[in-house]
Amino acid sequence: MSGGIPFWQAKRLDEMTEVEWESLCDGCGRCCLHKLRHDDTGELSFTNVACRLLDLHTCRCRDYAERRVRVPDCVQLTPQELAQIDWLPPSCAYRRLSEGRGLDWWHPLVSGDPNTVHTAGVSVRGRCVVSEKRAGRLENHVAEWPGRPPRPRRRMAGRTEMPT
Repeated sequence: MSGGIPFWQAKRLDEMTEVEWESLCDGCGRCCLHKLRHDDTGELSFTNVACRLLDLHTCRCRDYAERRVRVPDCVQLTPQELAQIDWLPPSCAYRRLSEGRGLDWWHPLVSGDPNTVHTAGVSVRGRCVVSEKRAGRLENHVAEWPGRPPRPRRRMAGRTEMPT
């Protein structure tokens, strides 16, 4: 924090250190889901099929340092790349900050707890096919939830409640 202001409010994305930039990832795993781009319309569809390196419990890459070697089409997100990418989910901190929105209450940098992304229902935990090898045709696994903002949940003293 600089003068009591969190770095993500005090700095532009391109001014952040590597550590600050990496800490923006909330660990939801939505960006690690396979996506389909329709040739005729350019429309994007998300699937519930995860990258083979995604740990479906932690929602983190099992080999982050070597991911681009092991999965050559894995994108290394940078402030420059961010402007060209249209497939980040609406809940993504990088996207939210680039659009001038702040971090949501469940983001670990705000909540202080890396598990709030899971308890708030934002992550892919429990919602994905184990691997692309077991999925078969991606067209059979199109899902709308990864491309939508998370359903709001109410925060209550010590717990999070689903809307009724």
